[in-house]
Amino acid sequence: AAPVAHTRPNSIIMAATASTTELEAQVQALSTAVGRTLTRERPLRVTCVGAGAWGSVFVAKLKQQYEATGLVQTTVWRRGGRVVSKEAAARLVDIINGNERVLRRLRDSCSVLKYIEARLGDRELTADEILRDGFCLNLLDEPLCPLSVVTNLEEAVFSADVLINALPSTETRNVFSRIGKVLAASRKTQEAMPLVISLSKGVETLAEPYPHLTTPTLVIAEEANVPLDRVFYFGGPNIAREIWQGEYATARLCGAATTGEALAEFLRSPSLIVWHHEDVITHEVLGGLKNVYALGMGIVGAATHDSATSKAVYFSNAAAEMVFIAQLLAITERDLLHGPLIADMYVTLLKGRNAWFGHQLGSGALRAADGDYVPGKGLIQGVSAVHAFHALFSDERLEIESEAKGTVRPVAMLPTLSALQRFLSHDGEIDDAVAEFMAAMKDQAAVDPGRTLKLLAPPSFHLLPACATEARQ
Repeated sequence: AAPVAHTRPNSIIMAATASTTELEAQVQALSTAVGRTLTRERPLRVTCVGAGAWGSVFVAKLKQQYEATGLVQTTVWRRGGRVVSKEAAARLVDIINGNERVLRRLRDSCSVLKYIEARLGDRELTADEILRDGFCLNLLDEPLCPLSVVTNLEEAVFSADVLINALPSTETRNVFSRIGKVLAASRKTQEAMPLVISLSKGVETLAEPYPHLTTPTLVIAEEANVPLDRVFYFGGPNIAREIWQGEYATARLCGAATTGEALAEFLRSPSLIVWHHEDVITHEVLGGLKNVYALGMGIVGAATHDSATSKAVYFSNAAAEMVFIAQLLAITERDLLHGPLIADMYVTLLKGRNAWFGHQLGSGALRAADGDYVPGKGLIQGVSAVHAFHALFSDERLEIESEAKGTVRPVAMLPTLSALQRFLSHDGEIDDAVAEFMAAMKDQAAVDPGRTLKLLAPPSFHLLPACATEARQ
């Protein structure tokens, strides 16, 4: 049967509560911060690099909010040529038939027939083609508004005033290296560089000149030569589908105050409240860390038929390790447990794609050996984050003084992280992998993790690059 369209308020309705005059003022304020003179002939140009579920929803909400002003032009870049499967095409036909508003829109633009032909196997659809009609390949059953999509990266970013990084963290370096060459050719001064908002949650581990982490915002600044005070991180307890449906939500835009306040105001809508915060690295690193432990929550859920008690025990262990890791990164416990950070961890463990992926692995529906890209879901960033954090804390140059184990490498204090690394590397029967993981979750020493995960002295090493540490101070 065709799906029935949801009845919850869509963001187009929510955005209508802000007057055009108010929206124009927000655009003008951001244009001033960017250093642009704004006209309807030369609107503010916002380009989203990447077209996963969150990136597509993010730019679609901006388009709907500001379209009536004529002062904002939105564009999405995604790689061309990705063919939509016949199964996905069949699903799209059902979705279109079940949503009268979408059906009328596609009929009026003479676009319905191509979906029927693809359903019958008479032609192919591509991911960029359906995104122009408002269908994101990773969020098919939640039609968005039509979007302007280009597949040429140079065309997409050449004159952009605001760039949105919606790429997986593992792809950010490569793509922004290319973007850096385009920006160098099109910008005369550093002040003319675009503002960059990174939605990406993940980390890289670098071994030289000392073991440390780097993050997407730092990679963007390095590869694209964009000043750090023009690069921001956006994060919060947000599920893309629910944000598009108009669910009330909060988030933080983290970065320099000079332009950050105007940018946060620009991103804010009646249904998505955006606060400005200056600490980028804390939010960005912990945004990647919670994806690590979300995988384990899914495995535990699959192994125990979603036992609330078992999941609560796991959450307790995971939270203790996250607090310990935060100490190693010189992040205070107050920062970790404050506002959107703890809420982001909660929603990710509850309903995020990493928890979903862990559940699929734990049930045997998917195998880790098949890779971390899932059609219809996109890249599961928790997998690379597990390997990155495990590699960092296993480095022989890092030693800590612990109350429970004396002088050890940090990884020795992190049984859940170690168990996740072993689980993802297991090449045998899934039942054996799950049993080993669940055994590792059980306390063998009968000692509260709050006591075992205790440092006798602050770490003697720094796990973030100097520029990140300076930016936090």
